[in-house]
Amino acid sequence: MALPFFYISHYKNEQQVMLDEDTSRHVVQVLRMKTGEQLNLTDGRGNLLTCVITEVHKKHCTVAVKETQYIEPPKRKISIAISLLKNANRFEWFLEKATEIGVNEIIPLVCERTEKEKFRYDRMEQISVSAMLQSQQTWLPAIHDPVQFEDLVFRQFDNDEKLIAHCLQNDKISLSNHQITKSSNQLILIGPEGDFTRKEIELALTNQFVPVSLGETRLRTETAGIVAATLLCL
Repeated sequence: MALPFFYISHYKNEQQVMLDEDTSRHVVQVLRMKTGEQLNLTDGRGNLLTCVITEVHKKHCTVAVKETQYIEPPKRKISIAISLLKNANRFEWFLEKATEIGVNEIIPLVCERTEKEKFRYDRMEQISVSAMLQSQQTWLPAIHDPVQFEDLVFRQFDNDEKLIAHCLQNDKISLSNHQITKSSNQLILIGPEGDFTRKEIELALTNQFVPVSLGETRLRTETAGIVAATLLCL
């Protein structure tokens, strides 16, 4: 049976780790774990710690680190820049699933047709942490503050391939059939409800973004994000 998996925000090679109040309460009151039982911790930066509970306390449970392992980051970096949504729950759903799939970087976009610009970073990070733990990963996606579309398009990225998914009837490559070099990095742009404007699409294309199709049907923004994440992370 897999050991319970928890998150710590920082790890600096300590031999003893005091868990925060929320994690301590879950360990002691929900799972009813006892002194001597083992659990795993990760800092979301590749460190995996196997620990033994040394002090049971609902507010500051303490564990001893018995084994450490560093998990190398993925060889490819998958970045998704996706418009914020009027319904925050739908954006949160995307963030949760994209984390589970293994997306490395998530950039909230503010486009001409974006209806909502409010972004609660602490809430989004909490959702991503929970999804990382649920999927037993040790790398937390980088989540950025919202970025204006134009600023993102003109920014210099370390991505080998820049893609934009849109709905206009232009020549596009099917992402499901696109030959992706497994060693390269990808950034894909996903638009808001109502799609990118023609001006935004043309701006992206003139800045070396490759137009791609996600299929024959018209997808919601969050669905398009998950389809793109799945195809790129295969």
